[in-house]
Amino acid sequence: MLNSSLKSLKLLSTGKVRDLYEINDQHILFVCTDRLSAFDVILPQPIPDKGRVLTSLSHFWLKKFAEKLIPTHLSLADPKLTLESLGLSQEEYEALKGRAMVVRKVKTLPIEAIVRGYLVGSGWKDYKKDGKVCGIPLGPNLHNASKLPVPLFTPSTKADVGKHDLNISFEEACELVGDRELVEQLKETAIKIYSQAAEYAEKRGIIIADTKMEFGVIDEVVNGVNKKKLVLIDELLTPDSSRFWPREQYEEGDKSGKWAEGLNPPSYDKQVVRDYLESIKWNKSPPAPELPSNILSLTSQIYNQALTSLVSEQI
Repeated sequence: MLNSSLKSLKLLSTGKVRDLYEINDQHILFVCTDRLSAFDVILPQPIPDKGRVLTSLSHFWLKKFAEKLIPTHLSLADPKLTLESLGLSQEEYEALKGRAMVVRKVKTLPIEAIVRGYLVGSGWKDYKKDGKVCGIPLGPNLHNASKLPVPLFTPSTKADVGKHDLNISFEEACELVGDRELVEQLKETAIKIYSQAAEYAEKRGIIIADTKMEFGVIDEVVNGVNKKKLVLIDELLTPDSSRFWPREQYEEGDKSGKWAEGLNPPSYDKQVVRDYLESIKWNKSPPAPELPSNILSLTSQIYNQALTSLVSEQI
C-alpha cells in the first residue's frame, strides 16, 4: 500500500509513512502505509508489508512496556471503536487489516524524544566537533558505535516533511515545550522505555542503538485544576524510528576495530536502500528514482527479520 485513499473517513494529514483519518472529535485512525523515505524524500514504490511490520512492532512495545509506565494514544482510545465498527467498505477493511490502529487524539509536543545507548549517526558527528552530544559532555576516546556508559536523552526539533530535525539541548527542549516539569517527566519516561526494551532485545540477539519517541498531552482536571497529562504517541521502537543491530555482528566488528575505523554496524532498517541510492549518485532531491525489485524484496525481508527476532512473529 503506497497510499491508503479511504473514502469512508476524512483525511486529516499525510506524513512520510502514515495517513491520519478523523473518526470523531477525540479519536483518529492511524494508518501505516508501505511508503519509505530516504534522505527525507518519499520513494515512489512501496516496501511490501512494511506497514504491517511497523504496526505489529509498535503494538507489541506499547503493550509490553510503555503502557506500564505512561498512558499511550492506544491505551486511551475507546475500546468500542474498532476497525470493524468504523463503517469502512469491505475493500478498505481488507486493505487496513494489520496496519491501522484506533488511537486517542492528543496535542503533539514540538520535540522528538531521542534516547541513545550508543554513539552513532548525528550523535557521533556532534561528538567529533566538541566532545558533546546535545550539550552533554562525554568522556574522551569514544569512537563511532561506542556503547555509552548510560543511555542519553538527546532531544531534537520536529521538522516538516522534507526538512531535517536539529539536535537541541535539554534547556532548548524546555523552552520549546514551555513546561520544564513536563519535559523532565518525558525524559525520565523515554529513558525507562528504552532501557527496558534494550535489555529485552539484547537477550534476543538485537542491540537497540538508539530510538526516537514522540509524546503529546491531553487536558485533565485534578482537584479542580486543569493540568496537562503526558501521553506517548506515534510508532514505538520500529526499524523506522530506531537502529537495530545484530548483537553478534556488532561484537565481532567491535573487537576487530571496524567501528573505530568509521564503519557502521549492519542494521535491520532501510540502510540497504540508502546504500543503493548512494551507489547510483542520486542527488537526494525529488523525484526519487525507482528501486530495483531485488532491493525492494531485500528491504522487506530485513524489516520482517527484525519483527521475527523481537516478537517471534512474521508478516
